[in-house]
Amino acid sequence: MLLVNLGTPARPSASAVRGYLSEFLSDPRVVELPRWLWQIVLNGFILPLRAGKSARAYRRIWMQEGSPLLVLSRSLTAKVRQRLGENYEVVLGMRYGRPSIPEALEALRQARVGRLLVLPLYPQYAAATTGSTFDAVARVLQNWRYVPSLSLVSDYHDHPAYLRALAEGIRRAREGDDAPYLLFSFHGLPERSRTLGDPYADQCRRTAEGVAERLGLPATRWGLAYQSRFGRAEWLKPYCVDALRELAARGVTAVDVVCPGFAVDCLETLDEIARENRRIFLDAGGERFRYLPCLNDTDAHAELLAGLLAGERFPVPPVQKYSV
Repeated sequence: MLLVNLGTPARPSASAVRGYLSEFLSDPRVVELPRWLWQIVLNGFILPLRAGKSARAYRRIWMQEGSPLLVLSRSLTAKVRQRLGENYEVVLGMRYGRPSIPEALEALRQARVGRLLVLPLYPQYAAATTGSTFDAVARVLQNWRYVPSLSLVSDYHDHPAYLRALAEGIRRAREGDDAPYLLFSFHGLPERSRTLGDPYADQCRRTAEGVAERLGLPATRWGLAYQSRFGRAEWLKPYCVDALRELAARGVTAVDVVCPGFAVDCLETLDEIARENRRIFLDAGGERFRYLPCLNDTDAHAELLAGLLAGERFPVPPVQKYSV
């Protein structure tokens, strides 16, 4: 079984971040522009300007053990493996950076697994994330002599266990306070992705509605927004920064922000949301901003993923190994 997350630079240095961004932003699933034109823009303008700035942001969130995304993803994978037991092989791969998807799949090949289930840690499907992951897996498998039975989990945006884990985590974080306005913030995509057929925006909405329903929140006490806009094109709206300014203008003084589209905390949650967007809300007149952590490597998250891997919705029998 292969768990896949987005990836991270190996170090919070400009050179490491540049290499990571180059791999990430060169993916035609991520930036859907003519290759020749985009490579000129990417290498001539984007990478020289963004590498140093992003490296400084990574240094602000870097843990003693390394990148939060990698540290937490590894810990989560270990807990999932422990819950599934010795009949299952569970490995972690990163779409960009290391451990790479080819490295993770090679570990499974060496273990001679006869069944392979790929679970991208993106609850909501997008071609730029889940679709790209499946592309990378297929490129590896096309070179294998023996290709095992293959199952791909496209999304789990409305799985009851996922919605329940999110709701319970939010409820615990807000226990004992006045439960301020709750803003669900998802990673943004170009608006064009919706017209091209991505179900992402609809799935984000259903996730937010499912969690709000479990929390008993009326429509006036929660909202949905999208973060991490890049470039000048129109992206899915409302933008998180605009939503926060509007809330402050309406007299909302306290807001909690949660990012259900991220399995574990990373640069976009720990720096962009918890630091930059906090400042935006307070500067606009808000009085209290709180970022609620992702599910991360909690026991509830590990149990959720173990259930997805071996449960009723995605039934997969224990690993069958082949012999040579």
